[in-house]
Amino acid sequence: MLLIVLLNIQVYEAYSHCLRGCSCVEDRHGRSLVCMEESAFGAIPENLPDDMTKIRIEKSHFTEIPRGAFSKTPGLENLWLNFNDIRVIHSKGLEGLGNLTELRLLGNKLRSVPWTAFEDTPTLKILDLKHNQLDVLPEHALKFLPGLTYLDLSFNRLTVISKEVFQNWPLYQKLQRMEERVTTALEPNVVLALHDNAWLCDCRLKGFVEFIKSLSPPIILMNSYLTCSGPVFREGKFFHELELQACMKPAVSTPFSNISLTQGTNLTLRCLAKARPEPGVWWTYGLKLIKGFHESQERGDEDTIRSILAIPSLYVADRGVYTCTAVNFIGNSSVSVFLDVHSPGASQSSLLPGFPAAPVAGNENVYIDIRITKQTIRGISIEWHAVLDHPSEAWFAIHFGRADADRKEIIYIGPGIHSYSVSDLMPATKYEICVTLKNQTPHPGQCIVFVTGSDITEMEQREKLIHILVIVLAMVLAVPIGMYACTTDTRFACLEGIMESWKNWRQEGRLSGMERQGTFDSLQAASDEGLVNKDSTENRKVRRRSDDKPHKAKTDHSRLTAELY
Repeated sequence: MLLIVLLNIQVYEAYSHCLRGCSCVEDRHGRSLVCMEESAFGAIPENLPDDMTKIRIEKSHFTEIPRGAFSKTPGLENLWLNFNDIRVIHSKGLEGLGNLTELRLLGNKLRSVPWTAFEDTPTLKILDLKHNQLDVLPEHALKFLPGLTYLDLSFNRLTVISKEVFQNWPLYQKLQRMEERVTTALEPNVVLALHDNAWLCDCRLKGFVEFIKSLSPPIILMNSYLTCSGPVFREGKFFHELELQACMKPAVSTPFSNISLTQGTNLTLRCLAKARPEPGVWWTYGLKLIKGFHESQERGDEDTIRSILAIPSLYVADRGVYTCTAVNFIGNSSVSVFLDVHSPGASQSSLLPGFPAAPVAGNENVYIDIRITKQTIRGISIEWHAVLDHPSEAWFAIHFGRADADRKEIIYIGPGIHSYSVSDLMPATKYEICVTLKNQTPHPGQCIVFVTGSDITEMEQREKLIHILVIVLAMVLAVPIGMYACTTDTRFACLEGIMESWKNWRQEGRLSGMERQGTFDSLQAASDEGLVNKDSTENRKVRRRSDDKPHKAKTDHSRLTAELY
């Protein structure tokens, strides 16, 4: 009897195990763990009771569902993790939840979901992801949710999704194959909540809008009045009011391709861009973006944008090529306008301002915009843009050489080529390169002056610095070693040798001065002789005598010291 009582107590204690700050409830559906205390956990607890069928953890502010977070609760059917700060779900975060039927992640901070994680939850029926930050729904998102009956993606940041998201959904494919689409007891309704997202109603949403319009039971929308958040001219419109068209690459046009005006005139350039979806439109001057002039845009219709570039009080320097470019995700297109500005006293075209000017004569100075695309220590690459009536027949000439040279090397470039590279130049040298039409001389604005780099690399400079430091250190270390050698047992012999050399130098210098009249060269030669003869025969005798009679070292040292003074 005692053994039976103890066994029952152990079973009861194990059965009644619950986490601190949480409550455990048992009903006809099984045991439930409820944790509603503010910031109760910083992460999902690792010691979750393994007999739970429902877990509800809210307001704990953990940020991640790691791998195998609930693998110790294989009987779990309902999982509520609302109002936390979950940002990341591991691709194996739902591992071991083969019996899970309900997952609620309401009010978290998810920007994306690893949809392949639902391979581990084949029986999932309810998925609640509302009030998150989802902005993308990939085409395979619903591929691993064949039994889903409730999907809530409302109050997220979805803008554009493809109709293939739902066409790849196994449940939708099954319904499409059915001849009779009538709700039966074996086929429950499927509820989709997609409202309150930032839907961008352009051509990219065409397939999804058509899918929404075609929905009928058993697939139903929780809120069928889906509305557009953009573009501006469609803001607030309902999906069922839209008739979207297929996407289209930009097509750009301009009223005039050549304009000739007098200096001081105000000019407005216009281009018309037609595209779906709405393209980005901008103006460039030659190869550079225009920033100094006023640029504005107007909408013509749903697919057309008119770009306007205002140039006040033209100058001769404003002459050149102005290009209007339009780009969307399908492609791009551009159109160019050549502007000719002449001074008031110059001969003017018979055409009125704003109308095409006469073609540029072959012997006139054609505008050429040149720029550097790449520069190395010993080379340079350039490209240029020229406005010509017959670009397929135009030859160019490259004038290249030192900047201070009177004559430059000329290289001729055939039609259709607008780039040139040169290498193996002299280091640290100033060069000039110009681009003109064939048989023309360079004019200001058609040339670039540049300086090549130094041949000494940073690594070579470091190696030279290391060599200098090694030599200096060797010299510094050699001085104390020499001093030490001179102050050991032979220090007195060293002093004797120095004194003897000094006497010989003075005597020989005096004699040489008398014989050679004391010229600078003779003094220098005498000085060199005295320094060379430091190790003379007499000096060797002094050293040998010092070695043979070490007991006289002190007396000799006193005598030498007296002679020094």
